[in-house]
Amino acid sequence: MSFTPASAFGSASAGDPYLPTSGNGGYGVLHYELDLDYRVATNRLNGTAVIRARATMPLERFSLDFAGLSVVKVTVDGERPKKLAETPRKLVITPEHALAEGQEFSVAVRYRGAPHPIRSSWGEVGWEELADGVIVAGQPCGAASWFPCNDHPSDKATYRITIACEAGYTVVSNGSLVARTSRSGRTAWTYEMLQPMASYLATVQIGRYRSREIAQDPVPQSIHFPQSLDREISIDFGRVPEMLALFESLFGAYPFDSYTVVVTHDELEIPLEAQGLAIFGRNHVDGVHGSDRLIAHELAHQWFGNSLTLARWRDIWLHEGFACYAEWLWSEASGGKTADENAVAHRARVALEPKDLVIGDPGPALMFDDRVYKRGALALHAVRRRLGDEAFFAGLRAYVAECRFGLVSTEDFVEIMQSSSGDDEVGSVIDRWVYAKSLPKL
Repeated sequence: MSFTPASAFGSASAGDPYLPTSGNGGYGVLHYELDLDYRVATNRLNGTAVIRARATMPLERFSLDFAGLSVVKVTVDGERPKKLAETPRKLVITPEHALAEGQEFSVAVRYRGAPHPIRSSWGEVGWEELADGVIVAGQPCGAASWFPCNDHPSDKATYRITIACEAGYTVVSNGSLVARTSRSGRTAWTYEMLQPMASYLATVQIGRYRSREIAQDPVPQSIHFPQSLDREISIDFGRVPEMLALFESLFGAYPFDSYTVVVTHDELEIPLEAQGLAIFGRNHVDGVHGSDRLIAHELAHQWFGNSLTLARWRDIWLHEGFACYAEWLWSEASGGKTADENAVAHRARVALEPKDLVIGDPGPALMFDDRVYKRGALALHAVRRRLGDEAFFAGLRAYVAECRFGLVSTEDFVEIMQSSSGDDEVGSVIDRWVYAKSLPKL
């Protein structure tokens, strides 16, 4: 009787207690090649995903996150698997031949169906139909609604995404548009994201949009929007190049090859970030700069969240606190309230909220609580007050440069800020603001 050690079976979880059923162990993905054919009129998707990965341990079995669509065929290195099992959230594959530690392998999955969002503790996430188009909002566990993946931010990979749909629609995805071909009333759009990307940041946006170039320097900046918002778009997003220039001066070079904004025909509850992209609803456009704060927030995520990505969801303040602080920095630079004035005002508001949250480990139910955003920004302002502007922003640039395209933790941030500034008290400041429930004074 043969015996297979448990270690030969890749875990069906990334081991993150915030999302215990998301992600998978035993391998790391190197590249996703997605070829999608979508019918907007009927919400039907036919897709092929080719996933190139490397085993991090001997593997006789491994799993992918995948939900709501039907598998047509799977191969591993061109061979049919010995066994294939589908659960509501996982595709479990036993290849014909076991994989050795360090071995690169390729998984091809053909699939089809009517994509729909995944129900989660944070609402419905993933592929969602609009009135006349599509929005994909994958944070934190919605990527599996439209392609098989290792859906945890600790496993970043490069992407090539091709989406074909009816002519007349604009399709936007991550990275640079490298090809567009039309045939028989359908158009295929191919995008490449050459920098490593977390699966939740992969996106597809489809709509009847007009397109406009915003600027070309330092990277191409463009916007896709409903024709009826032409005048308001020109006003509200006219400052994006100024915001980008400011953030480059404070954080370091913009990390990706382009920056794209999509404004949907539909109203959205909140704007969304994706790698190299930001998505807004028509309700975020008013023609009087009413959403400058939100525009700055989503742009800042390109550095904090997309280039520098949390290794564990408990550190979500490293995304949202930094993006919130970028709102205050833009306000300060553009003639609005200073960061100090914003900090005083928001501390007063936070003081009225319950003191029952540790933003460095808020728990899954409260990981998107507004206190994570505001106390995170306050923590950064407290560090800035401690160090002074020159040392603080030099430390931020060192943090961004050292961790570029990688994974980060609160410990990384503290270590780099202390090393850059020579001030060992940064950790104490972060402890008071990030790891304590009580609200410190500024």
